[in-house]
Amino acid sequence: MSKKEDIQQEEKAVEEQVTAEQVEETVETAENEAKEEVKEEPSADALIQAEKDKYLRLFAEFENYKKRTSKERMELFKTAGKDIIVSLLPVVDDFDRGMVEIAKSEDEELIKGVALIQDKLVKTLEQKGLTLVEVNQGDAFDADTQEAITQIPAPTEDLKGKVIDVIEKGYKLGDTIIRFPKVVIGQS
Repeated sequence: MSKKEDIQQEEKAVEEQVTAEQVEETVETAENEAKEEVKEEPSADALIQAEKDKYLRLFAEFENYKKRTSKERMELFKTAGKDIIVSLLPVVDDFDRGMVEIAKSEDEELIKGVALIQDKLVKTLEQKGLTLVEVNQGDAFDADTQEAITQIPAPTEDLKGKVIDVIEKGYKLGDTIIRFPKVVIGQS
């Protein structure tokens, strides 16, 4: 035989071997697919139980959603007018300063008229949930609810670390402080 014939026979042998391997792989793949298809379908009870579980989970998720949105809605109603109320606080402060100056005059009718307007404004804001944060001279300084503007030497020993003067009143809307009272505290 010639070299050419030998090479051709070897190539045929390799092709037959490759073809045989491909046939074996195809047969194995077909057998595996057949085994997967033979697996049993879940029973009707199992399907019903799975759907019940799915329904209960969805129901619980919906209930949680309702509670969360209800809570968010209530919080929104409590603080709905926050921006407007915050913008009116300087007007309330101006009324307080104006009343101090008007009280120096001797015109009783003017004092009564301005006091009525101030009371009406304050009561309207209180109806909307605004409350004054009470801070008095001699109260202990609380950094969580008060803003210290400055410290000055305490005039007496008992005022060290305590509020000496309230510069600007603080206000709460519901349970949230919307403006912290600005205070001067005694230096230790």
